[in-house]
Amino acid sequence: MEDARILDLYWARDQRAIDETGLKYGPFLSRTAGNILRDRSDAEECVNDTYLSAWNAIPPARPSAFRAWLGRVVRNLSLDRWKRDRAEKRGAGLEVLLGELEDCVPAPRGTERALEDREIADLISAFLRRLTKENRVIFLRRYWYGQTVVEIASDLNCGAGKVKSSLFRTRNALRNYLEQEGIAL
Repeated sequence: MEDARILDLYWARDQRAIDETGLKYGPFLSRTAGNILRDRSDAEECVNDTYLSAWNAIPPARPSAFRAWLGRVVRNLSLDRWKRDRAEKRGAGLEVLLGELEDCVPAPRGTERALEDREIADLISAFLRRLTKENRVIFLRRYWYGQTVVEIASDLNCGAGKVKSSLFRTRNALRNYLEQEGIAL
């Protein structure tokens, strides 16, 4: 079903909207949550919370890019869950992804950095727009959606070495770009 029709179901408060959302985007949402949480039951819970969030937000919201909107919701819910679980158990998981980026993105230093954080986010967005489509896709799949190198390589029909090499070069280029823009790392 087309996104516009699914959104119409939400606006009509028709519960089929959730079923149609699950049919069309369930695997994408599950994969995104699973890549962050690495726990099937927690991922399922976040996906269900995503459906509830969509139900509560639409209307009045009418996202123009429904898939991206859902992806952002499930990602944020999954990150919140991961942070809560990590605070409780100090477990592993997303630390690997964050560790890969720690040399090219400055560490947060508190709430007074909110404006600087927005500037850094804008610079990273500008940097990503300058990349080739393939390098941008690889970078976002790894650091936004949390996919493994093997998953990315399989999806893009290339070798894991190519993905690792792309990520390494992109991280170095990002670090250099941010330093040139005056961001202290």
